Amino acid sequence: MKVSHMEITVNDQTYSVDVEPEMPLLWVLRDELGITGPKYGCGIAQCGACTVHVNGYAVRSCQLAVGDLGSSKVSTIEGLGTPDSLHVVQESWIEHQVAQCGYCQSGQIMQAASLLSTNPNPSDDQIDAAMSGNLCRCGTYPRIKAAVKSAAKKLQGS
Repeated sequence: MKVSHMEITVNDQTYSVDVEPEMPLLWVLRDELGITGPKYGCGIAQCGACTVHVNGYAVRSCQLAVGDLGSSKVSTIEGLGTPDSLHVVQESWIEHQVAQCGYCQSGQIMQAASLLSTNPNPSDDQIDAAMSGNLCRCGTYPRIKAAVKSAAKKLQGS
């Protein structure tokens, strides 16, 4: 495979990388840029641990080739909020003590934030459908749903 020079925008910062265009975005984020929020889970886009936003939509970075990004903007959990200014979903995650081991949580939060950006008042069924591709081995699904509903209420109040 041939290495190419390309620029990618991640969390509103532009980076230059020399990688194979077929390299999964997840590897570029973690190995080339040191952005470790997205996790490797399954490698086949079935667990959601690697979820990031591309132009605001949740995608599995383990299956997206960096060469397919073009001028798209990537956001990771590191770009969602800051310790001093958490995103409403992050606030709700803490409020509902969602995380146990925490491994899947950045993907879960990114998926929830994407859902709420397009549907600020999802029903239980819509939450279940949107979050169904994100697996949690600790089984915190009831707390995940409660946190999503709480974040939705906060968004409606703002």
